[in-house]
Amino acid sequence: MPPKNPDRRQTFRTLHESGCFVMPNPWDIGTARVLAQIGFPAIATTSSGLAWSLGQKDNSVSLADTVRHLKTIAESVDVPVNADFESGFAIMPTDVATNVLAAVTTGVAGLSIEDSTGDEVNPLFDFELAVDRIRAARSAIDSSGTGVLLTARSEGFIVGRPDLAQTIRRLTAYAEAGADCLYAPGIREKDDIAAVVRAVAPKPVNVLVGTDFTTVAELAALGVRRISVGGALARSAWSNFLYAAQEIAEHGTFGRLASAVPFPVLNRRFGSSP
Repeated sequence: MPPKNPDRRQTFRTLHESGCFVMPNPWDIGTARVLAQIGFPAIATTSSGLAWSLGQKDNSVSLADTVRHLKTIAESVDVPVNADFESGFAIMPTDVATNVLAAVTTGVAGLSIEDSTGDEVNPLFDFELAVDRIRAARSAIDSSGTGVLLTARSEGFIVGRPDLAQTIRRLTAYAEAGADCLYAPGIREKDDIAAVVRAVAPKPVNVLVGTDFTTVAELAALGVRRISVGGALARSAWSNFLYAAQEIAEHGTFGRLASAVPFPVLNRRFGSSP
């Protein structure tokens, strides 16, 4: 099924040109459609949300399954979809490029590449290799002619290397290598966020919000263009599920079910196709 809006990629680029928008993260067709119905101008996949829905831990879903998921989500809504493409499912730049070429055929409007290795001892790719990986992703997108927006992520703050200077060094290098948007998940201090925004300007910055440490207005005032929530919505859904199930199993009571969304409300959400 082709996208109803063939200009979603241009729409996505336009969203990054001014102002600040929230791009929440669904993990299946239902959550994607509800977020679009609510009125968010774009959505993004989440590797953790997808993994948990499949009964797996984060970063364990295969490339093939991820690509299929991207296509499913992109075809289920009329708003732009950004792909959480983890670390490109490869180490070497040529392999990252090959995998990016597969991802951009799915209908996504954007795609992100991380610099984390998954190795606790050396959690970040060496600087030059990390830059080359972004450069390879840029080249692959350009050769595809799709116009997919490339986001480069530096993961230091969430893999035990919270060094602002090094994070900025990486992000500025990724910007020079062709990234359209820059992203350092885990930064929370206002001064740190403002420093990142200044360092990569005029290119836009994405900030991850997984708790209530800030607001849209506060981030907009710092110059942030894009806000995502990663796996936070999935964690919120899992929290209600787990606590309700544990209450039933451990106490034989059903108190938490009383706060569930009423059946007719959910049914109305899915009463017509998007």
